Amino acid sequence: MDSLKALVAEKRKVIQDDSARPTKYMRRGDIERIKEEQEAKEQEEKRLAEEAKKREEEAKKAAKKAARSTSTPLRDTESPNPESAFNISNEETIRRLRAKGQPIRLFGESDKDRRLRLRALELIEERDHERQGGHNDFKKALEDVENVEKELQSKNGKGKKKEGEAIDVGVLDLDLVKTDPDKLYPLIYYALKKVLKEWEEAMGERPEHIKRSNQGKLAAATQVQSAEYLKPLFKNLRSRVRFRLQVVCNSSNKIIQTLPSDMLGRIAEIVHYMQKREYQRANDAYLRLSIGNAPWPIGVTMVGIHERSAREKISRDQVAHVLNDEVSRKYIQSLKRLLTFSQTKYPPDDISQLMG
Repeated sequence: MDSLKALVAEKRKVIQDDSARPTKYMRRGDIERIKEEQEAKEQEEKRLAEEAKKREEEAKKAAKKAARSTSTPLRDTESPNPESAFNISNEETIRRLRAKGQPIRLFGESDKDRRLRLRALELIEERDHERQGGHNDFKKALEDVENVEKELQSKNGKGKKKEGEAIDVGVLDLDLVKTDPDKLYPLIYYALKKVLKEWEEAMGERPEHIKRSNQGKLAAATQVQSAEYLKPLFKNLRSRVRFRLQVVCNSSNKIIQTLPSDMLGRIAEIVHYMQKREYQRANDAYLRLSIGNAPWPIGVTMVGIHERSAREKISRDQVAHVLNDEVSRKYIQSLKRLLTFSQTKYPPDDISQLMG
């Protein structure tokens, strides 16, 4: 019996040694089980990391809310005295008030009250500027078009009262630029007025579905905006015509503002070629009027300290009038719009004369 037990113990020891010994190969089932355990472990670690991140974000949000709730009463307590923050010198206060056209001191006003009055004026100006933010001329033109449509609908299609028929002055003669420039003012005035009137009538003759479309409203707004931009030019031309009549009738010595000679010549060329339907040449005249025909000066631009008359004549046609001021830029741009409309309404016989 003892020998049998010893044999069983020996066999068990041999089996245990074989199982503990490392094997060279693994079963496929063991490999799949190890992979599943690793994937489950990685997913668990990822889930724990996401939960920890969420807890951190919630803690940050709660801290921000607490900081806001604690900072709002502090702001309320810090802002009851705005004059303490607006503490400037008396000289600066006087300078700002004079720049605004305000009296530097009212009767019985102290320095503190004067600073508060200046601050109130500046706040009013800032509020007005913010209220007008984003408002431009094109938006105003759109509003004008909508108002005109409402007026026409309220009048049951009677339309607007005509201001007067455009006068046909014929084709402008370019020789007048050298012989008699004063005669160009009424010719340019009536020619541009005629094209603008035709543009307005073309906008009114469109079908209703085109007028009410977004593209139709934009086209009408462009026409209204161009008419508004051309008012300074028309005023200058009209005042020159009236001045000439006064000189002829009353021999008045009143001085009136006129257009520069080079600018008048370019506008005359635009009108002349537009009337002859040579839009390519009219566009060239427009480009010379707006941006000039010379590159930006590089190197030596003057040989002496005084401007010579010859150099003045050379550089006269190289002035970019569109850069002079905002008013000139606007009505020069509107002249190009009139050219575009005229080309659409009266296309040239020669295709090569089309503008690009």
